[in-house]
Amino acid sequence: MSKARRSEAEIFALVAGYERSGLTRREYCQREGLALTTLDYYRQKRIKRRPRGLVSVRLAAVETKVETPVMALVLCNGRRIEVRGDFADAELAKLVRVAEQA
Repeated sequence: MSKARRSEAEIFALVAGYERSGLTRREYCQREGLALTTLDYYRQKRIKRRPRGLVSVRLAAVETKVETPVMALVLCNGRRIEVRGDFADAELAKLVRVAEQA
């Protein structure tokens, strides 16, 4: 008798749970009753489904008490990049290229 397949939501929850847990792969798999190779497979499957290329962004005003200009870039994985001070268009373009590779 074969085991039931996990839904996409279950797979997403397992991978997200691992990433939030702070445990090693082995510890997390033991806790969840999951084979180590299965977790690795799910993680690779999730990486392949990440969007490539252009993504939509939402610009938000950032208020600061300092008169220094600030630009903040928040990535979909929660990472935040802040640039304070005057910066040239070339520097901004370089930051965008780096963010696209993340």
